[in-house]
Amino acid sequence: MGRLFGTDGVRGLANAELTVELALRLAGGAAAVLAPVDSGRRRPVAVVGRDPRASGEMLEAAVTAGLTAAGVDVLSVGVQPTPAVAYLTAAYGADLGVMISASHNPMPDNGIKIFAAGGHKLEDSVEDRIEAVLQGENGSPARPTGAGIGRVRVAEDAVDRYLAHLASTMHHPLTGLTVVVDCAHGAASRVGPEAYEAAGATVIAIGAEPDGLNINLDCGSTHLEGLQKAVLEHGADLGLAHDGDADRCLAVDASGAVVDGDAIMAILALSMHESGELRDGTLVTTVMSNLGLHLAMKDAGIAVRTVGVGDRYVLEELRRGGFSLGGEQSGHIVLPAHGTTGDGVLTGLRLMERIAATGRSLTELASVMTILPQVLVNVRVSDKAAVANDPAVASAVAEVERELGETGRVLLRPSGTEQLVRVMVEAADDSHARALADRLAGVVAGV
Repeated sequence: MGRLFGTDGVRGLANAELTVELALRLAGGAAAVLAPVDSGRRRPVAVVGRDPRASGEMLEAAVTAGLTAAGVDVLSVGVQPTPAVAYLTAAYGADLGVMISASHNPMPDNGIKIFAAGGHKLEDSVEDRIEAVLQGENGSPARPTGAGIGRVRVAEDAVDRYLAHLASTMHHPLTGLTVVVDCAHGAASRVGPEAYEAAGATVIAIGAEPDGLNINLDCGSTHLEGLQKAVLEHGADLGLAHDGDADRCLAVDASGAVVDGDAIMAILALSMHESGELRDGTLVTTVMSNLGLHLAMKDAGIAVRTVGVGDRYVLEELRRGGFSLGGEQSGHIVLPAHGTTGDGVLTGLRLMERIAATGRSLTELASVMTILPQVLVNVRVSDKAAVANDPAVASAVAEVERELGETGRVLLRPSGTEQLVRVMVEAADDSHARALADRLAGVVAGV
């Protein structure tokens, strides 16, 4: 059996790769590692939530069965954003949390994300221990009987708790702002509009009618066209787009121009730097963030820590350094003072708060950084490890870096799942970036 856990939990085609049998066993393994039954203390508790996709119903039933069979009580919080499940895991003092979602993936897919106590994502070593249980390396999980079997309760106040948490992060009302919110027919369909309205904004919700089958369908953060059109039609100040589980937020300004995660991070970093909230004057982001973000932060006297692709690596660096802001170009923004994972609704609130507090438009705020053209070429190879050690490739990269100087950037990144090498070049203009990327791709393809 290959490694189950990817960069963000276990994910696959629901009822084919991600089956109810696997969900049942995975829940039991998580219980054995994170919430072992101990007769000398209270019964372990798990928070379980999901996004609205149809397969979430059967997978939630399987996860709940696996947890209760292991003697864990389940608090069912229903359809909630991923960051809400993480927050509620901490708020309820639970031993673990489980979110059933495939995030921005299409409806047929689903996934299982597991949080440790406090709502923190799992370290690799903990995931390995859970997989060892599934493989029978540590014997069979406990199977209590009678009164020892876990019970299931519905957490009636879950939505109100999460909304109150979001409201507590705000210091300036959003009165006067009109925002179009694309909820991707996903987990933000209720809490997103409610949170923005409670903060004082006038909200026009689209993509907020989930039927179990339409999640992420031509909407949300991966399909911004509908949001751009709606912002222009309604004359809104801005638009916000979430993905299926609402841990992402991208924006659109009043003209319909996209404001991506890099620009949002730039806006928030400057705001937090001014208020003294930006710990050690440092922003954490990934290697895929645009060079324009790095240059803007340098001009502002803000340091940038760069990590590998994936919000889990951003989270690890934030925790390691005690930093207060990090994220990805894709719209995963993490504010550790208010959450243990990316929170799209929180990001939207903080972005609009900056607009309201300064009286400046999103267009003006986003102009702090200039996005450099970024060209990405995927090159299929026979051995991606050989590419990394090839002298000709190293020489070609060095030559391009000399040519670009401080006006551009080169990144070669092997795919985590395929025999592909991703060649990324940033330069002052698109044609130059394209020419250099193609040149490097030719060298990589020849290895």
